[in-house]
This record gives sequence, structure tokens and C-alpha cells, in this order.
Amino acid sequence: MSTEAIVVVVVVALILVALVALIGRRRRLDSRRTQAQELRREARERGLRADRRTAEAEAQEARANRAKAEADEKAAIAKREAAAAEERSQVADRERRFSRERAEEAREVDPDGTDEHEVATAAGPGGNARDREDRRR
Repeated sequence: MSTEAIVVVVVVALILVALVALIGRRRRLDSRRTQAQELRREARERGLRADRRTAEAEAQEARANRAKAEADEKAAIAKREAAAAEERSQVADRERRFSRERAEEAREVDPDGTDEHEVATAAGPGGNARDREDRRR
């Protein structure tokens, strides 16, 4: 073989090696591009899922806040109603005490010693107070 033939074979071999390397590089780059596209698609999907879950969590938090506000409002109403009931009970107790005091005062002042309030109380519901008073005498 001549020197020129050896040089041609070496140059052709180098060109073939360069072509193989270039084709291999191109395949690796295409493979990396495909991988990058797949990673971007997956990242987009996960981002959308995260956005949906965030929206669901915010909606659930809003529902919880509404429920808490309603419960707080009901508790405040119950507290006001309990205070009003207690106040009315105290007023009724004062009125009863005042009534007893006045009835006692009337018994002390009355020269006949019979109090119509006592007679009505003794008769009870549906009873005739005078009949019972007459029976006592």
C-alpha cells in the first residue's frame, strides 16, 4: 500500500469516526430534549394538581371559618338568651318577694285578719274562695 492510500484510509476512517460521533451526539441531544419535554409536562401537571389542591384547601378553610363564625354567633345568642332568662327570673323573684311582703303588711294592718289574697291563694285554681272561708269559720 502506498502512502497516499494509507492517508486516504486514515482520512476516511477519521471522517467515519467523526460521523459516528456526530450521529451519536445528535441522538443523545434528541434523547435529552425528549427527556426535558417529559419533565416539563410532568412539572406542568403537578403544578396544576397543586393549584387544584390549594384551591380546595382554601375553599375548605373558608367553609370552616363560616362554620366557626356561625357557631360563635349561636354561642353569643345563647349567652344573651341565658342572661335575659336569668334577668327575668330575678325580676320574677323580686316581684314574688314584694308580693309576699305586701301581703304580710296587709295581714298586719287588716283589722279583720283575712286577706283576700290569702283566700284566693287558699282556694286554688277553680275553687271558690268564699266557700272555703266560710268553712273555716
